[in-house]
Parts: sequence; structure tokens; C-alpha cells
Amino acid sequence: MSASCAVSPSIRAELINPTSSRFIAPSRLYRNRGKCEINRRGFALKGIVASGVSVMGSSLLSETVQGLERLPFKPEGYNFWTWMGHKIHYVVQGEGFPIVLVHGFGASAFHWRYNIPELAKHYKVYAIDLLGFGWSDKALIEYDAMVWRDQLADFLKEIVKEPAVLVGNSLGGFTVLAAAVRLPELVAGVALLNSAGQFGDAIKESKESKETVLQRFVLKPLKEIFQRVVLGFLFWQTKQPSRIESVLKSVYINTSNVDDYLVESITRPAADPNAGEVYYRLMTRFMMNQSKYTLDSVLSKLSCPLLLLWGDLDPWVGPAKANRIKEFYPNTSLVHLQAGHCPHDEVPELVNRALVDWLSTLTPSTSLQTV
Repeated sequence: MSASCAVSPSIRAELINPTSSRFIAPSRLYRNRGKCEINRRGFALKGIVASGVSVMGSSLLSETVQGLERLPFKPEGYNFWTWMGHKIHYVVQGEGFPIVLVHGFGASAFHWRYNIPELAKHYKVYAIDLLGFGWSDKALIEYDAMVWRDQLADFLKEIVKEPAVLVGNSLGGFTVLAAAVRLPELVAGVALLNSAGQFGDAIKESKESKETVLQRFVLKPLKEIFQRVVLGFLFWQTKQPSRIESVLKSVYINTSNVDDYLVESITRPAADPNAGEVYYRLMTRFMMNQSKYTLDSVLSKLSCPLLLLWGDLDPWVGPAKANRIKEFYPNTSLVHLQAGHCPHDEVPELVNRALVDWLSTLTPSTSLQTV
């Protein structure tokens, strides 16, 4: 979740490497030498400073968000593409320079509901459901971060068919980074919103020992039985609408957008007959083995401009990670937002404007308007 409601907060924290407080809306945005860079003024000023255009004060933010055009919810989905024998759902709107939006764990293309219509006024916007999530097939495979990397790379080659900017939240953030490294000729830039992924721990890796016979043939089977029982119960519990709403509200600082639309976009896919097994495989095969792929290993191979749109009040992934990414990869623009784990849905107007401003620096020959 990036709307990750099918995961308890403690388990979810492992994925993204790690209070709800009163929402403080941005008060003013300014341009600093053409770069999408934010200087924080602190809570005393009740706002943030970022590149872009002026935004009205906190008292009007909720009204502005409510006034944004929203992607119509379609229970049957929008478009479908067959990849590796699996049905993949995606949304496409607009014309022009392509942008591909990738959701986080437990979410879907519908999580970009306030971004797609606005960005589509100036760009060709795609939003894809990763395999195992949303309206895409709940395939019974061994899930691995590289499965989604390959899915996105093939989507660029077969559907988009031209260089694009990739935008990802949480799990989708690590996915777009990996795809950009996998297919650099079709990626003009990458934008991350509270991305998943961990930096490598060389000391920890050097201390890891090989699996013993006792661990492989006795302890591991017992562990798997225990995991199936526990995770089966957790899946049943956390797919309940009330539980989903509760988890969402724990990571949205301004909870006004935690509504029936958002909850329905998560509960409907969870009703798929294979959803429980997919959840189990994700928990045991993917989320518990993330050290295999690290942020530094991917960033060291990245070759395009990077934008970080960071919800600093995220209880799972704080601003320290954004600062570390920027330090590690200098070709990075950083925007700090007073929002939680899903800034694109919590403060969509600010995210849309920051994206447009940054995109204009990537495509100077293209006439782009502000949202």
C-alpha cells in the first residue's frame, strides 16, 4: 500500500525498510533554478517549499483535492494485455509524452485515481497492475522482484513502444528502478514516491551461513506449516473492509481520501480464488527475502534522471531514506511533502504539479503546460 492493506504494519515495515498526526498542508511552492528541489521550513511554518507553482493554503487543500477529476471506478477493469500467458490489467489515457504509473503492494492502477486524469491532459498516461495484484491475474508462481521488473520492461516494449518516464510508489518504486536498469533505452526518467527497497548490509551478508541439513529437512518444513496457518488467518483478517480502512488510515496523514472507492479497489481483487495463495507466496518467497536485491545495487546501474516525491510523515519509510538515495545517486531531485506513505493519493495536486515541473526539465523541446 502504498495502499498495502493486506499486510499487517509490522510485516509491511520489513518490505519498505523501516502516528497519525494532524495534516499540515503545503503553503507555497517556488522555482529554484529550474530544479524540483524542496527546502523544508519545518512545522512552525505549517508548510513546505518545493519547485513549481503557487498552491493555496491549508484551509483550501481538501477542497482542491475534492475538485480534481477522478478516474471512474470500473469493476470490470479497463484494458488487458497478455504477458507470459497471464492477463495484465492497465489503464491508458491522453496523448503525448508517455508516463507509466506503477502501484505499491496491495494496490492497483486505481490508486492513481487523481493522477491519471490530470496528467493525461498533457501526457499519455499508463497505469499498470503488477502480476498478482489488482485486476491482473493472481498467478500461482514463485514471486520475485525481477518478475515485476520483467513484466514492466515487456510492457514498455510491447504496449508503450517509446521512451517513457516511470513513476512508482512503494513496491512499484523498486520495480520501476529495476526496469530502468533492465531497459535503459526506453526509460527517460524515474520518479519514486516512498519507494520500497533496502540498502545492502555488507557486514550482515558476510555473516550469513549456509543452510544445514537440520534446517532444510526439519525446521524449514515446520516453519512453512506454521507460516501457512498464521498467514492464512492474517489474509482472512486483513482483507476485511474495516481492517483495510484501518491500515490505510494509519499511513494517510489526511484520511479524507480513505473512502469507499479506495477500499473497494483493494477488497475486490482480494476476493479472487487464488488471492490467498498469492498472498502466502508473496509473504514467504518475496517479502522475507528482500536482501537479495538492494537499492544500492540497482542505483549503481541507473543512468537516467531521478525524482523523489517523498511523504515525510510516512510511518514506514521516513525522509532519511530519500536523503540517502539522493546522496548515493547525485542525479536526483528531491521534493519533501507533508504526507504519509501514499502522497500521490493524499496530496495528488502537489504530486501532479511536481511531476509536470520535473518533466519539463527532461523534455525541453516539448511544449508542456502546468496542471
